[in-house]
Amino acid sequence: MAYRVPATLELSAEERAELESWARRRKTAQGLALRDRIVLLAADGLSNTAVSAELATGKHTVGKWRKRFARQRAVGLLDEPRSGAPRRIGDEQVAELIDRTLSERPQGASHWSQRSMAKASGVWGTTVGRVWRAFGLQPHRSETFKLSTDPLFAEKVRDIVGL
Repeated sequence: MAYRVPATLELSAEERAELESWARRRKTAQGLALRDRIVLLAADGLSNTAVSAELATGKHTVGKWRKRFARQRAVGLLDEPRSGAPRRIGDEQVAELIDRTLSERPQGASHWSQRSMAKASGVWGTTVGRVWRAFGLQPHRSETFKLSTDPLFAEKVRDIVGL
């Protein structure tokens, strides 16, 4: 009967210090802290079974993070982007929405609201709010909000923010 031998982990002093600090920090996500503890115990020579018993987690979980750390080091312990629904609004629509927010005023009003912009643009109000938050736009704050006269402003903002 062939047994799978877990990857042996050798940590440099810098890696150990980084993992220990991540595991101790109060602001670290608990999932990342658990992964750090798994790797630290595995590097101390404990088996997957012993690590899983020590941390009250599954053996498969321990094996997964041990292998990923062996392949990718500390970067492999970080959360990967999660899948989700594809975007329903394209870059062109975002640029159009930003441009309209910054260059126009609604008829009969002093500034855009999420509802009025959504109605004028043909998108949901939550989408308008999300775009405005991403780009730091607050047209309802009249003392701080200024309309830009730069015709390429939307492209510049998109390059800087990266949406």
